[in-house]
Amino acid sequence: MSASPARAAPAPNRLTVWLLATRPKTLTAALVPVLVGTAAAFHDGVMQPLPALAALLGALFIQVGTNLTNDYFDFKRGADTAQRLGPPRVTQQGWVSPGTVLAAALGSFGLAVLVGLYLVAVGGWPVVAIGVASVLSGYAYTGGPYPLAYHGLGDVFVFVFFGPVAVVGTYYVQSGTVGVLPAVASVAVGLVGTSLLIVNNLRDIRTDAPVGKRTLAVRLGERGTRMQYLGTLAVAFVVPGVLAVMGVPQALVALLAVPLAIPPSRLVLTQQGAPLNAALAGTARLHLVFGTLLALGLAAGRLG
Repeated sequence: MSASPARAAPAPNRLTVWLLATRPKTLTAALVPVLVGTAAAFHDGVMQPLPALAALLGALFIQVGTNLTNDYFDFKRGADTAQRLGPPRVTQQGWVSPGTVLAAALGSFGLAVLVGLYLVAVGGWPVVAIGVASVLSGYAYTGGPYPLAYHGLGDVFVFVFFGPVAVVGTYYVQSGTVGVLPAVASVAVGLVGTSLLIVNNLRDIRTDAPVGKRTLAVRLGERGTRMQYLGTLAVAFVVPGVLAVMGVPQALVALLAVPLAIPPSRLVLTQQGAPLNAALAGTARLHLVFGTLLALGLAAGRLG
């Protein structure tokens, strides 16, 4: 059964509505892995600008498609209601019809497939497997007969597809090989990306549980989810040290982002519900800065 749209707020102009629908603050989850994968390719002397750009476009289209699918299915399953604590969702607000949102999601996935055709020409059939898995998983995050987010698998999805798959895949379409350097770096990228979802799900524990959305946060409870957040970031910050041991000490520059982890961590440990939106914003900022610094460190490793 679908929820009733909330009409408390007047609809913004159409452009703003669709911008909100794409969830622009989440798009760093697509940008950062491509930056790091491309920096690793530059470090190894195999960077190719056009495949890198195509990888970025494909990742962005998949991210937008996943966001729109999430908007549609959370509304249809009753998870997005007037009691929602996070930013407004266009379907839940009644600004765009559910069918239109779903069509836009499928259109975004379709654009990702078109970009993927070029990447297949560059990287061969392994890219087909990566692309199909990414698109299907993006749809299955909240859609299909076994929605991943509703069964506690959302964290695994985000780590795998916005960490190893995206970083190593970006490296592969430029080099034709799978390198150890991007594989190790991808662990940090995937973990910090997952921390975004952890905050989101911690905020929504009390509204997700009653509608059967059994996220990992719902299963772990608030205390367990707070520990998960801290542990995820702690392991992510170990990775630059591992890269330094591997011969890329410049990767340690990513540790300059550690102070940015303190404010959202405090909020995660002390707040619940809507106040965690500030922790989500802080974690998104951390994700972008950490990923950018890590990419710069990898690139600098080639320059000396």
